[in-house]
Order: sequence, then C-alpha cells, then structure tokens
Amino acid sequence: MEKKRLTYRDAGVDIDAQSEALRRIKDFVKGTRTPGVLADLGSFGGLFRPQLDGFDEAVLVASADGVGTKLKAAFLSGVHDTVGRDLVNHCVNDILVQGAKPLFFLDYIATGRLDPRVLASIVEGLANGCRENGCALLGGETAEMPGFYAHGEYDVAGFIVGIVDRPRLLDGSAVRHGDLLVGLPSSGMHTNGFSLARKIFFDVEGLGIDDRVDELGETVGQILLAEHKSYLPALSGVIDRLHALAHITGGGLTDNLPRVLPAGCTARVDRGRWEIPKLFDYMAHRGGVAEDEMFRTFNMGIGMVAIVSPDQAGALESHLDALGERHVRIGSVVPGEGGVLYA
Repeated sequence: MEKKRLTYRDAGVDIDAQSEALRRIKDFVKGTRTPGVLADLGSFGGLFRPQLDGFDEAVLVASADGVGTKLKAAFLSGVHDTVGRDLVNHCVNDILVQGAKPLFFLDYIATGRLDPRVLASIVEGLANGCRENGCALLGGETAEMPGFYAHGEYDVAGFIVGIVDRPRLLDGSAVRHGDLLVGLPSSGMHTNGFSLARKIFFDVEGLGIDDRVDELGETVGQILLAEHKSYLPALSGVIDRLHALAHITGGGLTDNLPRVLPAGCTARVDRGRWEIPKLFDYMAHRGGVAEDEMFRTFNMGIGMVAIVSPDQAGALESHLDALGERHVRIGSVVPGEGGVLYA
C-alpha cells in the first residue's frame, strides 16, 4: 500500500490561506503609501527613501512594542480591527517623546491557524493607524505556527522608524527645576494593565465580555478595547517649545516620568489636579487595589506628559486649546534624586 504523501497543510500550515490573506490586505497597505515608499507589498524587503531637506543632522528613531494581554479582549469579543490601531499609536507615541515623526511601520503577526478574515481585520486597523499618523505600512510578516498558539489566538508586534533633526531631539537634558508638567488625557487604559483589569472584571466581578457595567455605561468589551490614543496630531506643531515628553505606559506616571528627567530632578505630581476617570476608581474599589499600585499599573487618565518651561506653558496650552485638546497642569519639576513625589 502506497504511503500517504504529506503536505504542509497536513502539518497545519495552509499556504492557500496565506495567499488569500495577502489578497485581502493589499488594498489596506496600499492606502498608507507615502512619497518615500519605493516597493510594493510582497517584496522581500520594504524600500523607503526619506526626504532629508531641512534636516541639519537627521537621526533615525526606532521602537518596537506589542499590545500585550489586551489581545485577550479581542479574542473574547471577536473584534480585531482595533488592536492594530492600538499598536501603531503606541509605537508612534514612543518615538514622539524623542521629537520624532514616523516614517514607516512594520508588523509581525503570529497565529496557530491562519484565518484570512481575522488577519485582514487586524491589518485594516494597522493601516488605519498608519494613515492617520502619516506613516507607511511598509511591510510585515505573518507566521502560521500550528501547535504553538491556542485555537483562535494570535500575537501581534509592531516596529516603527521615525526621524528627527538632532538639534531638535528631546532627550530630557533641557529639563530644569521649575518646569511644569502638562498632562494630556488618555482614552482609557491604552495598552497597559490588562492582566490586572481582566482579573478584576472576569475573576473578581464574574463578568463576561458582553456584560454591561452600569457604573461605567459600557460593556466590558467596549471598556477593554477602547483605543490607545496617538498624541502626534496634538503635539507635532509644538515640539520645539518642549523640554521633554513622557508616554505614560506600563509603570504609569510612577515609572515613566523619571525616564525623561536628568540627574537632580524629581517630578512632583499633584493627584488632585485632575479628575481620575471612573474606570480607574471602579477597578480600585472592586479589586481592592491600593492607590500606589494603581498609579504604577495604569495611566490613571493621563496618557502623555509634556514638560515645559513656565514661559512656554501658555503657548503650549493655547496650541492645545486651538485643537480642542484637553490638558491640565499636574505638577512641576523640583530638586531631588529622581522618581515621582506625589502630593
């Protein structure tokens, strides 16, 4: 009896599904093209020619990140077109804090069994995020890894490259005692703290993804999938007036503000200067989470902090007002040995 001839599909990898997925996403990627893109999707490597006019000393700024366990909410809800935008916006913010504007973005998506519809939904979110931030979705990789991921699950990571003129690089060296901390509101948890949030909503409260939380006026899924905000539109026109920026991600204000402070400087944050969103009060109360733990796990309603000299604060705030962007002075820079001093 002739032995059965095995195929890659028998081992769990469907090349035809990959081809179908590529067909579905081509138009999304094409919609992000910028003048610097020199190759179409499908090449072994993406080609990008940066425009360097106006730069005295161009510096490339690169970053990589993921969405973390926020993906669990996407799996449970069946909503996959928001996590891509989350990822792009997170990466854009991470290079924005150094004064850089994005040039292009790459993605990596890995799954146990490829579903072309799910992949297309993820990439649609990535493409929307790239287009909204003015950067090209230059390429990526989709890995089908049977037996490695549970059915219906995937992981997604992003890689971004931006550019800044070296004299305009934000590295925190300009920060001085007396500088003001201007906070820009978040749009929810963004992409951090989801392991604790899921424990509170699902384990402690016993809620399902589609259950409504009356105190918050939304379902658990809507709360957990609220999109990570990009601060590029609000801040790109005023970067030159700033001394530093801090993206408030994992570690909250407690761990992220010190990352942009020079030696001898401490961030003094007045917790009473802004109204903590109800979401965080709800999780603190229902989960019995201490205030210090909340401030080190979640952004607590502040997604980005601009550090600016007192004589430039008015110009920054006028700029934000003109764009309809909310903001609040949450503290100042004081002498100290680093860290955050809460008042």
